[in-house]
Amino acid sequence: MDRMSPLHHIELWVPDLPRAERSWGWLLTRLGAEPYQSWEHGRSWRWMPDGTYVVVEQSPALVGDRHERRSPGLNHLAFRVGSPGDLDALVAEAPDHGWALMFTDRHPFAGGSEHRAAYLEDADGYEVELVAD
Repeated sequence: MDRMSPLHHIELWVPDLPRAERSWGWLLTRLGAEPYQSWEHGRSWRWMPDGTYVVVEQSPALVGDRHERRSPGLNHLAFRVGSPGDLDALVAEAPDHGWALMFTDRHPFAGGSEHRAAYLEDADGYEVELVAD
């Protein structure tokens, strides 16, 4: 296999597309993804050269209005973000784009003393873990 990752894409169904575009679009772009697709109910951003992408979609087939990360299913997505300084910059910018820092009393070592990361939650309850090298 010549590809860098076997992951093709991740699709998140969201209750509010404009709000998801604001939070996820900012984060994914800051992490090096580029806008990829846009249609009435969704948007996507992808990383090159391997082409892995993330979709946010407000599907007409949704049967709820909020993601609950503590229920069975997806808990969070984790992304490598570079240096500790890169992590700090993302954490500082995140609130302006709809993300709130979780576990503030243990940040940046909420995952353990050897794991420097930030845990963020958006307005719809989706969590991301941003991991520093």
